[in-house]
Amino acid sequence: MINRRTALLTAVASAAAFAVRAQDNPMLHAPHAGPPPQTDYDPALVALVNGPQRSAANKARDPWRHPLETLSFWGLQPGLVVADIDPGGGYWTEIVAPYLAQGGGRYIAGMADPNDPAASDGAKRGRAAFEAKYADKAVYGPIAYAPFSAAGGFIAPADSIDLIIYSRYVHDLMGIPGALPRTLGGFDSSLKPGGVLAVEEHRADPRAMVPNATDGYVATDFVIGEARKAGLMFEKASEINANPKDTKDHPFGVWTLPPTRRSAPGGQPPNPAFDHSKYDAIGESDRMTVRFKKPLSA
Repeated sequence: MINRRTALLTAVASAAAFAVRAQDNPMLHAPHAGPPPQTDYDPALVALVNGPQRSAANKARDPWRHPLETLSFWGLQPGLVVADIDPGGGYWTEIVAPYLAQGGGRYIAGMADPNDPAASDGAKRGRAAFEAKYADKAVYGPIAYAPFSAAGGFIAPADSIDLIIYSRYVHDLMGIPGALPRTLGGFDSSLKPGGVLAVEEHRADPRAMVPNATDGYVATDFVIGEARKAGLMFEKASEINANPKDTKDHPFGVWTLPPTRRSAPGGQPPNPAFDHSKYDAIGESDRMTVRFKKPLSA
């Protein structure tokens, strides 16, 4: 839910914290109904979704992000090479990195290159903080890194990755000329034939997308079209992360909702008089959950 457009140009934004007062806690409004129950999930993945290696703040978001169902839909399996693009606060890292370490796979964080002179100090600090947070190899395994930035896109060896997780990030690149095509092109190049690009994004549908999705909401057809231009095939979409309560007309865009809970325009201090109750009752955003595949042959 963090708007990373500014962060890409100047710094990596820190993860937003949930309100600590119970009466302001948006988790109290978590939906009671979720995706249909299944019984065929990988027990190792189930254990890690519920495991002690996850932070309380990230677990509290599960009613909207459905990690078990989402990762299963995307095709996460033991032994895969998985790249997580700008993992931020590590919502997926806490689950995917240890899962791959246990199953003989490899987790790659797509982040700023600290040796890149063009990388901002904020981006370098964000990379250093992430490395420190997930340094325990006994828990998370050895985490690898691949350069990712708005200016350079994603850089990894050709045909080297099985699955790329691109979570709530399409909108951040849309106002930066050439950034989204460059990034998607890097995904296509680095995926193995038959590899999967997994996308989770705030969904504008059924209303029209505003120019450059400056409110954070992106049209599904736009995402599919841009991925196809990069050479990727649309495979399927899921309603796992749909939220019909999201009216998508909030005063500060999608960031009005939890977990960001913005109360003033970007760059301005929070407004202590802002009433969050209406937006906390909505919960997190309505999201598309999509799978794209790199063709087996050109």
